[in-house]
Amino acid sequence: MSEFRIHHDVNELLSLLRVHGGDGAEVYIDLLQKNRTPYVTTTVSAHSAKVKIAEFSRTPEDFLKKYDELKSKNMRSLDPLVYLLSKLTEDKETLQYLQQNARERAELMAGAAASSAPSFSVPASAAKISTQELEELRRQLGSVATGSTLQQSLELTRKMLRDKQSKKNSGQHLPVFPAWVYERPALTGDFLTSSGVGTDAALPIGALPLTSQESAIVEDLLYVLAGVDGRFIEEKSSFEYGQVNHALAAAMRTLVKEYLILITQLEQLQRQGSLSLQKLWFYIQPTMRTMDILASLATSVDKGECLGGSTLSLLHDRSFNYTGDSQAQELCLYLTKAASGPYFEILEKWIYRGIIDDPYSEFMVEEHELRKEKIQEDYNDKYWDQRYTVVQPHIPSFLQKMADKILSTGKYLNVVRECGHDVTCPVAKEITYTLKERAYVEQIEKAFNYASKVLLDFLMQEKELVAHLRSIKRYFLMDQGDFFVHFMDLTEEELKKPVDDITPPRLEALLELALRMSTANTDPFKDDLKIDLMPHDLITQLLRVLAIETKQEKVLVSAEPTELTLSGLEAFSFDYVVKWPLSLIINRQALTRYQMLFRHMFYCKHVERQLCSVWLSNKAAKQHTLPSAKWCVCAGRRFAGAFTLRQRMLNFVQNIQYYMMFEVMEPTWHILEKNLKSASNIDDVLGHHTSFLDNCLKDCMLTTPELLKAFSKLMSVCVMFTNCMQRFTQSMKLDSELGRLTLEHGTMLGPPTEAERAEESARKKLAKKHLAEHMDAPQVTSGFEATISKFDKNFSAHLLDLLARLSIYSTSDCEHSMASVISRLDFNGFYTERLERLSAERSQKAAHHTPAPRGPPAAAPRIAVAAQ
Repeated sequence: MSEFRIHHDVNELLSLLRVHGGDGAEVYIDLLQKNRTPYVTTTVSAHSAKVKIAEFSRTPEDFLKKYDELKSKNMRSLDPLVYLLSKLTEDKETLQYLQQNARERAELMAGAAASSAPSFSVPASAAKISTQELEELRRQLGSVATGSTLQQSLELTRKMLRDKQSKKNSGQHLPVFPAWVYERPALTGDFLTSSGVGTDAALPIGALPLTSQESAIVEDLLYVLAGVDGRFIEEKSSFEYGQVNHALAAAMRTLVKEYLILITQLEQLQRQGSLSLQKLWFYIQPTMRTMDILASLATSVDKGECLGGSTLSLLHDRSFNYTGDSQAQELCLYLTKAASGPYFEILEKWIYRGIIDDPYSEFMVEEHELRKEKIQEDYNDKYWDQRYTVVQPHIPSFLQKMADKILSTGKYLNVVRECGHDVTCPVAKEITYTLKERAYVEQIEKAFNYASKVLLDFLMQEKELVAHLRSIKRYFLMDQGDFFVHFMDLTEEELKKPVDDITPPRLEALLELALRMSTANTDPFKDDLKIDLMPHDLITQLLRVLAIETKQEKVLVSAEPTELTLSGLEAFSFDYVVKWPLSLIINRQALTRYQMLFRHMFYCKHVERQLCSVWLSNKAAKQHTLPSAKWCVCAGRRFAGAFTLRQRMLNFVQNIQYYMMFEVMEPTWHILEKNLKSASNIDDVLGHHTSFLDNCLKDCMLTTPELLKAFSKLMSVCVMFTNCMQRFTQSMKLDSELGRLTLEHGTMLGPPTEAERAEESARKKLAKKHLAEHMDAPQVTSGFEATISKFDKNFSAHLLDLLARLSIYSTSDCEHSMASVISRLDFNGFYTERLERLSAERSQKAAHHTPAPRGPPAAAPRIAVAAQ
């Protein structure tokens, strides 16, 4: 049972019990979700529960009668309900509450009825009526009643027929009965006889001779045995009862016809005077059992309001129940084979051609009107799961085990048909009912294998599914290295702008240029790659995806957007155009997961490029410090901490990228390719592809918001550090340029001329202007070392926090792949000591706030991977 079903049922129960206030439904919902078990009520437990309730009940006969009535209606949830009620009989507190609640509800209903009941006023005295007037009134009433009896009977019959026609399946487009059915109801055999009084005088049978008495009794019995046409057969032949009941009624009509032939033969013997009571009793013995079984089946079908698969389930169960009675079992098998004929015809069209021809909605597979185009637009779209669904009440019990395969077989063939290919199953054979299920089980298995192979070959060979997946991996998982170098070089300046200032057509043009300039030009599917600027950052997107179908979904969807403006780098992502039927595999859910992986790695690659550019600018800055040896030493001391921190950051980013690309995605991709080669149907392909994406997201820390937030903080520190170093290097460069201008014109060429002085003055003003723009930065002031120290402290703190979380996650959740990240980032044990010190401090703080436990103190937790 889903969370939404539990939520709905709990709210309905509280509403019925008129429970308001208190802890609310959420407490009970959480309690049910934590304590629910996959318990299946067995026949033994249901029987013991029924006995327990009968013993507890004040009227056990009424309870057992009601139970048998519901059981005859084939109520599938009856046994679990009885088991629940038996458990309630053991809970005295709950019983007391329910009794009190019932009394309160009864009082409320009685008060409401009393307040709304109309009041009648009876006159104090009534006028007396004479005997003559009373006789006249009686005569008039009698004449009106006698004259209108037949007309009222006809009107009542017409109304009954119309109501019976429209009472079931009113939403379906069923054929309409002709008008004569209502105008001349006596032709249907289902009419009310007139209440006229016969004129024949009946003599007491004792007044007749003995031989005449036997002859009269035999004659009356023949009339009784002939009777009238059965109401069940006529009723179930109506349109709204479906083809299965039509076939069952036709089979019963055949048996009734044979029975009437027997009555005709008996009547012929009676007219010849050779039919006694003993002979009559002897001749009707075989038929009595047959008619008894037919009546029992008709009663059960009527009580259970059975249609389609439920009718077949009832007939199948009766066939098994009559295992010791060969005559009764043969009769039930005949009826079941006849009734299952239309159902198996629908089944054959579905599993052999992928077509549903079910005009009365009685087949186990139901079709829903869904657009397959939405599978590329909506993340929550479940076209593959909801276009065709199984209707549990319409599944015959003998096909219950094969229901999933029947559904999948038709779905596979339907996909191929929608692509314009005619499908004809070469192993198609007629399916007939038999007690040996192996016969049609084998036929369904053959059809399933054929349908699986047809669709799988169609996707793998004609539609090139694996080639499309490799193309997606090339771009979304950054497998095409030279393409990304070209692309990021071309779009770096554009992506640094706020997302509202970016022109998507310009990015599309740059993407096209990068594709043509790299080896990606050989990819036949490169034109399917598109640009997508996301409205949220990666963390928000992750939280929205994790909140789908949970209580937090509405909160996140209705939340106001953040005031922070995203840059192009934070919002940039790729999108991919996938056509039907490949969109069944590469749907919007899969593309969203690819986009999350891409955004994660793309931003890491951007941070790495920024740190490398800082390294290059630092090399250039060293050249500007060479003219003054003293200042060079000072600058070297100033730069030493910055160079060390930059190298640590670069080491962190490169190791994280190496881990994600070569220790997570590549091995998982090879497993996916291996599984795709051994897949036997499209559901296996879907499962392997989803498992591949789930494993990549989990091992890349994208399914745990805490890890992603800690990682994002580290990336933010790295970006701020690169911006800081870029501004500082630019300031040094401008300062060095200003000194060079003064040195050149003041010492090397002698006194400058007037024109040179003017030119030099203009260049100095320009250099000072650029220098003044960077003077507000803290790194060009005397606090540069303090700023670098602060960056170092923040980076180390966030890195320690990430390592600690990874250590806990890898040990508590048995995610051993995370241990590789720890060993790479802490290869020499540099952070292990700090983590141990931090863990000891946390333990001491926790000890101050909690009472000391008995026994020796627990050792401080160590990092999961030893230093290398």
